[in-house]
Parts: sequence; C-alpha cells; structure tokens
Amino acid sequence: MADATHSNALESYFQRGNRTLKVPMSLFQNNRKRLVARIKAKAGSQVAGSYIVLQGGVEIAFNDTDINWPFRQESFFQWCFGVEEPGCYGAIDTSTGTSILFVPRLPAEYAIWQGKLHTLEDFKKRYVVDEVHYTDEIANVLKTKQASFLLTLRGQNSDSGLEAQEAVFDGINQFKVDNKILYPEICECRVIKSAEEIKVLEYVIKISSDAHKSVMQMVKPGLAEFQMESAFQHYVYYNGGCRHVSYTCICGSGHNASILHYGHAGAPNNKVINDGDMCLFDMGGNYCGYAADITCSFPANGKFTADQKIVYNAVLAARDAVMNAVKPNVAWTDMHLLANKTMLASLKSGGLLTGDVDDMMKAGLNEVFQPHGLGHLMGLDVHDVGGYLSGNPERSKAPGLRKLRTSRILQAGMVLTIEPGCYFIDCLLDAALKDPNQSKFIVADALKRFRGWGGVRIEDDVLVTETGVRNLTEVPRTVEEIEKWMAARKN
Repeated sequence: MADATHSNALESYFQRGNRTLKVPMSLFQNNRKRLVARIKAKAGSQVAGSYIVLQGGVEIAFNDTDINWPFRQESFFQWCFGVEEPGCYGAIDTSTGTSILFVPRLPAEYAIWQGKLHTLEDFKKRYVVDEVHYTDEIANVLKTKQASFLLTLRGQNSDSGLEAQEAVFDGINQFKVDNKILYPEICECRVIKSAEEIKVLEYVIKISSDAHKSVMQMVKPGLAEFQMESAFQHYVYYNGGCRHVSYTCICGSGHNASILHYGHAGAPNNKVINDGDMCLFDMGGNYCGYAADITCSFPANGKFTADQKIVYNAVLAARDAVMNAVKPNVAWTDMHLLANKTMLASLKSGGLLTGDVDDMMKAGLNEVFQPHGLGHLMGLDVHDVGGYLSGNPERSKAPGLRKLRTSRILQAGMVLTIEPGCYFIDCLLDAALKDPNQSKFIVADALKRFRGWGGVRIEDDVLVTETGVRNLTEVPRTVEEIEKWMAARKN
C-alpha cells in the first residue's frame, strides 16, 4: 500500500504527490458494477451463484537475480480493483456484486525490508472492497460463500497473440470453472470508457502533451536521441507523477524516423541528432495504469525545408480528414482508407506521385508509404483490448487494412489514436519500384530526394463523443505552430 495513496473513512483515492490527479476508488467500484451488469445481461441465469475470479500481476525477477523489474499491475485486475500491490487476487459475486480482495500473507520481516505491514482492514478501506482475506484462504472463502462455479479469464489478445492470465490458486480444482464467458464481456466493458476513466485519460494525455512540448523546445543538433527520451520520462514523472511510460519511447531522427518501432534494445535511441534531421518522437506517460500515446514530428533545427513541408502537410491533411469524419456508427476501416487516400492525393500534389489516387489504392501503394494501421483502441493498455472479438468485423486482408488493430464500428465512449504516417522505407520502396503495378505511380527522380530521409507520423489521442470526436492531445500541429513553438526555445 503505497504512501502516495490516501484513504480514510470518507474517501480513498490514488495520487502521486499533492499536485497530481486524485483518482477515486469509485472508478474501480463502478467498473465492477458495469461488469456484473453486463455478465447478467448476457448470460442471465447461466451465471447464477457464480463468482468472477481474477489473478493480479506478480513481481518478475531480473534474470536469475534477487532484483525485480518495476512492477505494473495486470490490466484486467487493475480495471476491476485498482490495486497497486503484486500477488493479489480478486473475486466478485455475480449475483450481488460483492467484492472480495485477497492479499498475500507477508512475513514479519517484510516490515524491515519492504515497509509497513498493513492489516486486512487497511486494505478494505484503501481499495473500497466489501471483504479482504489472505490468498491462502481463497478456496475456503469461496466454499463458505457456496460459489456454484467460477468465471475465470481466458482469451487471446488480438495484438500480441498472447493469452490473458487465467486465475489459478490452491484448491481451484474443487470448483466448476468456466473460462469462456468472462473474457469477451470484460473486454467490451473496457472498450467503452466511463466518465471517471476519461478524466484519468485526459490527465495523462495532458501531461504527456506538455512533456512533448517541453522536449520540442530542448531538441537541437548534437544532442542524442536518448537524451530526449530521458527528458520526456523526467517530465511526466516529475511533473505528472507518472512512474511509468506506457511503452518503450520511440525517439527516431533522420533515417531512424522510418523505423516504426525504433527504440528497442537493438536500436536504443542512440543516434546523435543532426542538423536537417526530421525527428519522430512517439512517447506516452502512464498514470494509475492508464496510457497516453502521442507522436510529434518536427525538424531538429526548428525550421521545415520545402520537402519536409510536402510530407508533413500530407500526413496532417490525412489526420485532419479523419478528425472531421470520426463519429459514432462510422467504420474504422473507412477512416483508414480516407486517411490513405488523402495522403496519397497530397503526395501527388507535391510531385512525388502521379496518376489516379483510386488506382494507387487498388495497387496497394497506400501500404508502401504507410505500412501500419490508422490507430488503435487505448485505455489501460496502449494497444487496448477489444480490437477483434467474436461478433465484431474480422481483420481484412486488403493492403493497409490488414495491419489495422481494430476494424470496429465506432461508438461514443471509445478512446483511440489517430496516427497517419508517411515513411520512406528502403525495402518497401525497392519492392514498389520493381512492381509495374505500383512503380507507374511513383515519380522516381523526386523520390530520390527522400531516400534515407526518415518519415513523419502525427498521432493524437481522441475520444469519440455522441456527435463526433474530441481531441485530448494538446501539442503544436501545423507547420506554422511548430516553427513558432520551437523558435521560443532557449539556447
């Protein structure tokens, strides 16, 4: 139970420091209520007398040492309980909504090395649950409750291909277990954000936006990409209480801006930024488990060249077209195609392409310049669950669309990223130039100027409303806004 959290008889909330957002535990109470209501509505008498059982995350050792990786709670467990500690379980009565938290029984010496030993009553008040027991009592408690059967979590994440963590505990073999009902229903609950969740997302996206703006005024030729990564991480933690970022920071400059997931161990943001480089910085903080995901692209020296303007404005036009079209009942696949067509038309106007844009799309040229999808659902995970579930549109096999992380029909309450991009990736360009169906649209002499140039991505985090979309991201976006913002930087 972290000292940065607060609880008493009247209120309980998550907070990092006095100036950061207070996240009330009622957020997680309401999530549990939403889940129970959905389970009842979908399964009815089929789940009478059942208990939802979730297993929280555990600490993971660094290789074979006694040092652990920084702990982040398992996302489904976080959504239901908001618990910061590892090694916990939770149960919810689907008939009454009664919540039970199970915490590890810690040895007395924990107080010497790790911190205060909290009582079960402390946990009950802190996390606003109905009961708290120890994890070695799970089976006995559920038997006492006469649980007819258990609903556990099992399903495949459509982004990673990995299975969700299914609860396992001593004595579970004494119960009938259903692991098919829960996963699709809890995913659907997570897709539509509550008002309380939106407040947390607004906060972490605002802090991340401010961090990007701060980094933009620090960048200059001669600095290393990892210094910009460090500056972003410092800002969101120091100013926003974000102890974590939601994914590995991508700080690509020059050619590295064309590497879609740059920044990993094999390419660790280690290039020195040069005068004339375009920078593509994709970074997002994480607060109370909730993610931000923002990309800003700009010239390292603060002034766009004519060629940089052509590409940047093509991506911006694609982003603006989608922003103006997003609303409930619109298909995300249509938004992706709109972005692709708009960008190709702009590149044609800039002299890089020639011919009919619809014919370019039929030839798959859209995937040559933007080999990723338009965006993704976002929430507790940066690529949030619910992208492809049974009953929703399946993944298309068409160029561009096959890379989409979701093809859903948009609904109010969804939070997504809108992130069109244009990249000059040698292997894709080489293949396109050898393909007669694609090469006929490419102005080869003009393309030569962009070889090794990198790329541009513009990524905003948006909330689908009842009437359209609200952009939660607050950073300079037009060429003029970026140049003005960067001109104010301190030397």
